[in-house]
Order: sequence, then structure tokens, then C-alpha cells
Amino acid sequence: MSLKVQELFGGALIVQLPDNATDISDIRQIPDNQEVFAHPVTDQSIIIEILEYVDKDDEEAIKTHFSDLASDNDVQSGDAAIVQIEEIPNTDLKMTQCDNAYYVLGQQNVSKFNEAAKNTVDMHIGLFRISKFTSDILVTFNNPSSINPQSSSHHPVPVSTTPWTPEDFRNLLTSLCVVDEGIFGQ
Repeated sequence: MSLKVQELFGGALIVQLPDNATDISDIRQIPDNQEVFAHPVTDQSIIIEILEYVDKDDEEAIKTHFSDLASDNDVQSGDAAIVQIEEIPNTDLKMTQCDNAYYVLGQQNVSKFNEAAKNTVDMHIGLFRISKFTSDILVTFNNPSSINPQSSSHHPVPVSTTPWTPEDFRNLLTSLCVVDEGIFGQ
């Protein structure tokens, strides 16, 4: 997969994204604290958010952010679980401002557009803890692993399509870099 350098938040952050990532802000309005990209064929998406620092230990912060994602997705209790939490060594990161960074794998059973049909989505999450700026950066790769035949997302995907992979996502996480600390409003 070839990559492109993508400026985020007006150039305050930069990241390497798959070159076929579509900027959703070209299609619809996105909140100021988010950047959203979608795969042109699959139902995959990447969301980068600057959020208020969760003033708890890192594991509790991870659980809080995951729970907030489940709530935002209208996921019912019992339909979301964290599968894996792994600390990313600072030596692997381009972002020097963060205290700690984590890769989290979770799964949620999500329905789109309030449909009854639920799709199983693997949630690959990167959490960058930046206490100095009382901010957390949350990067989420939504990767549907099972699409319900009754879902509006159910459609044939051409065999020639190359979906994004968890490895692509890990490369994205290690490439994320803060260029302008003014983004944190300090």
C-alpha cells in the first residue's frame, strides 16, 4: 500500500495515510476536533480526534475512551469489549510530546442509521496521552469484520480492492507527529 503525508488540523499535525484515503470533510461537516478519512470501497474509516485529557491512570483512560466510542456508536451494553491493550514504545513514535501511547484492539457490534442489523467492527485504537497540554489524541480505525446481510453496508466489494490492514494502522500511529503545539490552545 502506498502512503501519502497528510496534514491534519490545518497543518498542526501530520501523519502518513494510505494514499486512497478520502477526506470526509470534503463531503460533510466534521467537528473541529476531528479529522475523518474513509476507504473508497470498503466500509473502513480512520478518525483522529483531539480530546480533553482523561485525568485517570492510563488503563482507566483507555476504558473511558472506549466506553465513550461505544456510547457515540449507540452500542448496547454487552456489545463492546476491549480485546488487547499494548503500550507503544516511545522510541517507535514520532510524537515527542506524549507521555505514553497505546494500541488498543476492541470490538463493537454496531448498527448503522438505527438499523436493526448489527455489524461486527474491529476497533483498532491509538491513544496518545499528553498531560502537558491536558489532551488525549485518539486515533480510531474502524474495520468491519462481519457485515450483516440486512445492513445498508452490505454490498459486494470487488476482488481487486485492497482493504486497509492493522499493519497499515500501526504505521499510521508511529508516523503521527505534532508540528504546531498551538493546536492545544496553550
